[in-house]
Amino acid sequence: DDELPEDHFSRSTGNFLRSLPTFLLSVPKGLEEGADIIFFVFIVGGVIGVIRATGTFDALIGLSLQHLGSRPLVLVAGMTTLFAVGASTIGMAEEYMPFIPILVTMCIAMKLDAMVAMGIVYIGAGVGYGAAALNPFTVMIGQRIAGVELASGQLFRWTLLSVCLVVGVHHIMRYAARVRRDPGSSLVGDVDYSEGFEMPEDLQLTGRRIAILLALVLGLVLFVYGVREPNTAGPNGENTGGWGWYFGELSAIFIALALIAGAIAKLTPNDTARKFCAGAADMTTTALLIGFARTIEVVLSEGQVIDTVIHGIAGPLRDLGPSLGASGMFAVQSACNFFVPSGSGQAYVTMPIMAPLSDLVGITRQTSVLAYQMGDGFTNMIVPTNALLMGMLGLGRIPYQRWLRFILPLMVKLFLVGAVALAIAVEIDYA
Repeated sequence: DDELPEDHFSRSTGNFLRSLPTFLLSVPKGLEEGADIIFFVFIVGGVIGVIRATGTFDALIGLSLQHLGSRPLVLVAGMTTLFAVGASTIGMAEEYMPFIPILVTMCIAMKLDAMVAMGIVYIGAGVGYGAAALNPFTVMIGQRIAGVELASGQLFRWTLLSVCLVVGVHHIMRYAARVRRDPGSSLVGDVDYSEGFEMPEDLQLTGRRIAILLALVLGLVLFVYGVREPNTAGPNGENTGGWGWYFGELSAIFIALALIAGAIAKLTPNDTARKFCAGAADMTTTALLIGFARTIEVVLSEGQVIDTVIHGIAGPLRDLGPSLGASGMFAVQSACNFFVPSGSGQAYVTMPIMAPLSDLVGITRQTSVLAYQMGDGFTNMIVPTNALLMGMLGLGRIPYQRWLRFILPLMVKLFLVGAVALAIAVEIDYA
């Protein structure tokens, strides 16, 4: 046998040690390149923390429960829609966790069960993320990476959200009707809910809280208009454009909302700051995942791996044709969500690959963003690596296996709806 030169191992070790600092340097570089969205995430989390502290969200949910509690269909449809719109517009999800005990209490009082309560919250959030119109943590990031105009293509996504909501509400109501007819058919009938599920004390929608809700709505309207590119010609040549805002201006809007909400609720400056910091702290894991996911993209780019991956995936998808190729991208994104359950993190890992891939497959980049957000949002309702899902299931005392039995049929329906939506997007050159 030929023997390797004596200095072979020393040279290999030296090369490894020299490459190690380069690898480690990719981490701060990824954090630096993702700084705009990372700090935007912190700011949005802080604003939500301040608004939650005013009791506005609790009061809104409490009012809905008070007026809809005796009508199960209206309750399920209304609350699921409310949670979906919150997820679709400002990316709310973690903030829904405190509502699990409230809804479980109400559902049990209405001769339903905790599974219905969990379905209302998480199907609403999952559908809201999967068919999001404006979600800053998924749609906006995906569009930015793909080079698509921010907040464009909304009408198609709002329509898709409506369809998915109907499918989701129907799924919950079929189960709820079965439980009301036969309590023994409940998937959690053997779980003890005799303690730990009390309504919050203050659920009044006061004038101050209504004012905060109005400020939030006005902020969202300004948000939507501001991100549009300026000088967009209308049908008669008029200027219908926005101001071309980006994350800096959007962050300023949210900071203003926090200050306005704190002032309306008469929080002291110190209390407002503390609640803001607490809300921002809740987003630390998400922000770090974004940075580390950006690091992966940096490593793949600098190592010239992305081009190889695109070439490897493009061949099979290109042979399928545009429509099936779009569905193939949807499937790939769904599988990726098991390993990268963070929506924004997944965008930084996959969209640098999927956006150029869409050019090769023959579909618009807007369609590739749609495939990404559906793959992320829908599978959030089922992947066990999703910490929020597992946390909510624990709070609702719902075993994961029972949740699977409840949610799997809905996943099949949503994947079929998603495939049809992508086929339509391909046909109309969705942009």
